[in-house]
Amino acid sequence: MATVRAVERQIERVEGFRVAIRHPDGRNVRGDRMHMPTYPFRRAMADAVNVRAWREGRFRLRYPGFEVAVLGRDGRNVHGGTLLGSVRAEYR
Repeated sequence: MATVRAVERQIERVEGFRVAIRHPDGRNVRGDRMHMPTYPFRRAMADAVNVRAWREGRFRLRYPGFEVAVLGRDGRNVHGGTLLGSVRAEYR
């Protein structure tokens, strides 16, 4: 089991973009919260997939009861229709 901060870093390493794990009401989850399952994926989801599909297909299945915001390089929330390749390009 890992902390929220560790899971956020794992997602960034694998997927190539930053995220913020949040409560369903939108508040950030404390980074030192324990007992989060580790991020199980080793390869990034395809660039042609959008943020919404990543959220549904990878995050929500593994972390029920939490929400996630995909963050652009400037820290803003990225729209669900944005392609992952576009988000990753901001970080290059």
